[in-house]
Amino acid sequence: MRRKTILNLWLLIILVASIIWFSSLGSAQTRNTSPGRQPLKIFISVDMEGIWGVVHGNQCSSNSPEYQVARKWMVEDVNAVIQGLFEAGATEVVVNDSHGSMRNIVASELDRRATLISGSPKPLSMMEGIDSSFQGCIFVGYHARAGSAPAILDHTISGAAVYAIKINGQEMPELGINAAIAGYFKVPVIMLTGDTETCRQAQEILGQELVTVPVKDAVGRLASKNFPREKVLSDLREGAKKALALASSSRLFVLKAPYKFELEFHTSQQAEPGMLIPGVRRISPRALAFESRDYLEGFKLMRALISLASVS
Repeated sequence: MRRKTILNLWLLIILVASIIWFSSLGSAQTRNTSPGRQPLKIFISVDMEGIWGVVHGNQCSSNSPEYQVARKWMVEDVNAVIQGLFEAGATEVVVNDSHGSMRNIVASELDRRATLISGSPKPLSMMEGIDSSFQGCIFVGYHARAGSAPAILDHTISGAAVYAIKINGQEMPELGINAAIAGYFKVPVIMLTGDTETCRQAQEILGQELVTVPVKDAVGRLASKNFPREKVLSDLREGAKKALALASSSRLFVLKAPYKFELEFHTSQQAEPGMLIPGVRRISPRALAFESRDYLEGFKLMRALISLASVS
């Protein structure tokens, strides 16, 4: 009888311990899946012309001795944004080097918590790596569309070939073209940095609620008033924090299908190779047009036409 009582007591102890263990496991799972622990991924596309201190094409060219210091400013600008994001609760940041050869950022100097996409060509170019798993997209160091003034190094994708790009009748800077890719994946653009004119264009296209951080004020195409460096870095950090806080309420930039692309080049010769592609028509001596039901397919064809024009 005594042995049976002791056995029952042990069974009771094991039962109670099991209940406590499973309860603690459930609590841990609840904690791990609480809103504060959900993945919070941010995609950053970083160009170079809109980086603080950059005022001339030489600073953006690997053939110039001025390039190395501009690369330093570039990684400092993006690191300030990354710092602000992680301080505000981001769990993952992916950075896509988006200028020229797309091999500008010195990988060893980028914030070690970030993932870097480097090199070219890439299927989505400046937006390579984005997908629907991200909660927000940020454009760092962007510039104004071709023909803007005053704006530092204004151009649209290819300064040597492209005079203007229109999508669904609206002339687009790179920020608009790329924002539509983010919108394709249901990712909102939550922040942009660049000169004051680029920030103005961004809010005009993407909405006044977009967080923008101007780092300089252009006084010409090759001259600007650069704001105090420490203030700029602080503004970039704080801007990123604000943008992340507003990410869940940020609106998407989504264009309506069918997508009507119009590309106007600098010369009629640059338009000629594109006429060989089925579905592309010439609407003026220097301009080509086509339609696409899928935005990414249209984007890739647009890039191909620009590449053809660039070697004509």
